[in-house]
Amino acid sequence: MNWKTLEFDQLTARELYLIMRARSAVFVVERSHVHLDADGHDEHALHLFAVDDMTRQMPILAYARIRPCDSEEPDIAIDKILTSPGRRGDGTAHALIERALQVICKRWPGRAVWVTAPAGLSGFYEQFGFRKMDGRLLERGTPHISLRWQPRKGSRNLFAVQRRERESDTIVDSFEFL
Repeated sequence: MNWKTLEFDQLTARELYLIMRARSAVFVVERSHVHLDADGHDEHALHLFAVDDMTRQMPILAYARIRPCDSEEPDIAIDKILTSPGRRGDGTAHALIERALQVICKRWPGRAVWVTAPAGLSGFYEQFGFRKMDGRLLERGTPHISLRWQPRKGSRNLFAVQRRERESDTIVDSFEFL
């Protein structure tokens, strides 16, 4: 598994196509959320993803878009979070969120992080220190909840978690910021 963190302009045409394909497969086809995926936020976001064999039809194993929030608040949003069906329950989702928080702590130190997730996944995000901020809301017909993560104040190590890597995976990091 190869992890990449790239700005929009750093993505190859193939990487962008595969990301958009994975997002459509999960959000539009699997979850029946008919929406315009190309929402104008990709150009100003970091794209964190894990890939396997780029020659495969669906090589994106996990993906998250990291971007400044739309509101006046200086917070960061993690959205478009997905894991491929074959990687669910194997620790890939945990690795994705851990990496996203690490990237945010390096790029935007001290900033709070927002996630809007299906209500049934709130416990998953709470494992990382996210806290519910609002009651349930309906997003494309599905109950969702807003969660917020705040880095620890006064700590040099803003985000420290135990990494859970599968022994069978070879992890290669590529953090490529402009």
